Amino acid sequence: MLPEQFLIRMQEMLGAEYEEFLASFEQEKYQALRLNALKQNVEGQDAPSCFGYDLQELPQVSMDTTGFAHLTPVPWAENGYYYESSDQPGKHPYHEAGVYYIQEPSAMAPVGLLEVQPGERILDLCAAPGGKSTQIGAVLQGKGLLICNEIHPARAKILSENVERMGIRNACVTNETPKHLSEVFVEYFDRILVDAPCSGEGMFRKNEVACEEWSPENVELCASRQDEILDCAAKMLRPGGRLVYSTCTFATLENEGSIGRFVERHPEFSIQESKRLWPHRIKGEGHFMAVLQKAGEVPENYAPLALNGLEKGINIKEISEFLAFAKESLNIDLKHLEAQKYLKFGDNIYLMPENMPSVKGLKVLRPGLHVGTLKKNRFEPSHALALTIAPMQAKHIWNLSSKEPTIGAYLNGQTFPVDGEKGWYLICVDGFSIGWGKLAGGIMKNHYPKGLRKNY
Repeated sequence: MLPEQFLIRMQEMLGAEYEEFLASFEQEKYQALRLNALKQNVEGQDAPSCFGYDLQELPQVSMDTTGFAHLTPVPWAENGYYYESSDQPGKHPYHEAGVYYIQEPSAMAPVGLLEVQPGERILDLCAAPGGKSTQIGAVLQGKGLLICNEIHPARAKILSENVERMGIRNACVTNETPKHLSEVFVEYFDRILVDAPCSGEGMFRKNEVACEEWSPENVELCASRQDEILDCAAKMLRPGGRLVYSTCTFATLENEGSIGRFVERHPEFSIQESKRLWPHRIKGEGHFMAVLQKAGEVPENYAPLALNGLEKGINIKEISEFLAFAKESLNIDLKHLEAQKYLKFGDNIYLMPENMPSVKGLKVLRPGLHVGTLKKNRFEPSHALALTIAPMQAKHIWNLSSKEPTIGAYLNGQTFPVDGEKGWYLICVDGFSIGWGKLAGGIMKNHYPKGLRKNY
């Protein structure tokens, strides 16, 4: 039951296309996933290399190795693929291993317009649940800094969990207001994504709650909120920087209207392009995107500072237990590890992204890669570390097949018998890391996080 006032407005907007648009709500929604370029298997191949195919030569490919019927390319998204309604990728172990992220196909489009380059400072200002943040993280390839922010605490927690699952090591997850961030990061970021909270009209086919909560008053409220968020983003973007604004609504007030009002308030910005994705024209939901450029330029080695400067980190001697673990269990250059900067929150150790800004005065859920926890003169590696490192970086791995019951038992927290050298093992599924186990007395003790355990 689509709102009557919404339908009247859409008929005025679309004219002859209105009936086709209306018919799209009776069609089945399209579902897609994005293969994770950060995820490597035991042979050093990343996930897209293992399962991705040439978009032109193989428009439809059998995916028997993953248990999916077919994957077909999402034309506007690198590593994006539609899957069929009969497939259930969310219930496959690859999902838990971070081999892919399930994402609405239209939602994959804005990040491409951001034109991210490895090594840059990027802000995803309204980031939960994390689809676009993890997409940006894959493009950054572990270089530079990604700050993912979400104002709502519960959604920020989900964002942090998805950043962890997808193995992003150079992300800082914050739970802040845009206003507070704008006070800390003046002209700091090279690129900013504002995937703004909106009235959600483009998701009516997918989300009945959005349809039920719609009203003209809510559209106006969202537009006002978008103005405030964009003003904060403008303050945080460096001269010459790029801002991409996106919504999942059809309302002109929240789309062209928000952008028009913004450039009136900020004449230093120019509109580079804008586009709409219509559900009756494409295989996806409704979406709006606009690219904005800030005037000016900065020196080649421009190094902006956050309000409180750089995070200093701790003395490497404070985490000798971690280095001992790395020497015993990892195939990683220890001198390289010792040269990195670390943070300590209680007994939790984090590896900071390069040029990490000070987190003083910020609500931070994840200040980089959580490498593990100090426990009574020993070190216990984190689940995040297992998902981030490549299998060849672990001295001991134990590979499980996605087609055998042992992987289900492992994800449910059970132990299993193993003959081998005692110590920490990186548990893999079909060659992709998925968690830790510790072998002792012929039994692989399960270190898969209790909060993530499920039946398969």
